Amino acid sequence: MAVEPLAKALGTTKGSFYWHFTDRNALLQAALELWEHRDTDRVIAAIDESQDAMTRLRNLLTLAFSSLPDGSTERPGTVELALQANVSHPMVAAALERVTKRRLAQLTQLFQELDLPRARARDRGLLAYTAFLGHAQLAHATPDLLPKSRAFKTHVDQVVEALVTVGSE
Repeated sequence: MAVEPLAKALGTTKGSFYWHFTDRNALLQAALELWEHRDTDRVIAAIDESQDAMTRLRNLLTLAFSSLPDGSTERPGTVELALQANVSHPMVAAALERVTKRRLAQLTQLFQELDLPRARARDRGLLAYTAFLGHAQLAHATPDLLPKSRAFKTHVDQVVEALVTVGSE
């Protein structure tokens, strides 16, 4: 895995990375831990447990889809794609597996709280997560295809609504 894209996504230089770490693996491990904490632990912790399951699910999905670049700004999501592209690296693969399992478990739990049976809740969680990854790839590869500014917010609202509508199952 190349350090340069990760350094750029985190707003630093490759040289500053190496200054603080004993070797490349130490750097990579620290970067993976930062990503996991910032983009998974903190997001899950931010879910307001006092709200009902539907509100928590909507808030989580809105946060996830809104964090992706809409083409008008550079925002999170680029680290996710850089890691996905480097899944052949054992450290990256382990981090992606750990994070994906946590994210799917959180989504599954929320869908179960909406009275879906466990298997259907997991299917719905998987659908939401794969939609997020596909959306991230589209935002990265062809950002001009996504709406901008207010229209992007409307788009995210429509995606979230489609993903949380469970009544017809």
